[in-house]
Amino acid sequence: MEDTNIKKTGTTTVAMKCRDGIVLCADKRVTAGYLVAHKKFKKIINITDKIAVTVAGTVSDVQLLVKLLQAELRLKDIRTKRETKVHEAVNLLSSMVYHNIRKFSVIPGISHFIVGGVDNDGFHVYDVGADGSINEIDDYVSSGSGSVMAYGVLETLYKNQLSVNEAIEIGKKSINAAVQRDIASGEGIDIMSITKDGVKHVLTKQISYKIE
Repeated sequence: MEDTNIKKTGTTTVAMKCRDGIVLCADKRVTAGYLVAHKKFKKIINITDKIAVTVAGTVSDVQLLVKLLQAELRLKDIRTKRETKVHEAVNLLSSMVYHNIRKFSVIPGISHFIVGGVDNDGFHVYDVGADGSINEIDDYVSSGSGSVMAYGVLETLYKNQLSVNEAIEIGKKSINAAVQRDIASGEGIDIMSITKDGVKHVLTKQISYKIE
């Protein structure tokens, strides 16, 4: 039986690799069973100035793992006196996820991340699964309960060598498709871009369901 006090992000997240950067998109709804527990949850989070992640799963788990990752990477940068490469951050995160889901707990430690970042080797997108697996993405990826709807838009509209601006428009449509059909996704859209200049917040838009 599901404990309705456990908050889950439900979620639709999207990442697209472009010729000049990366675009990360997500909805804003958090659910606890059939209750909409939060309407303004931020599901795209800066890890460093050049790396960001989308989050899905049990809220407490994703928040703790993100905080640990941020702290560990700051320490690593200080110790090595250089910026962390994207694949190094991904390897550390996947190890945390792997151990988190395999430890005994009365609350399932489910967490799913999409990592986007830029370093001296170029732009990178990685899918870090709830089991700690890593997949490098060459085009686009979506996660969460609304990913089926998002993939329908992505499969139709995505093309190689998109610009960041073009991908932002596709991201809006893919998240909106999920919001319209997935009961666990909703309330709004967040979009962030990652270019050679680093992580930038592009859009936050609330969706109102109120009758005027």
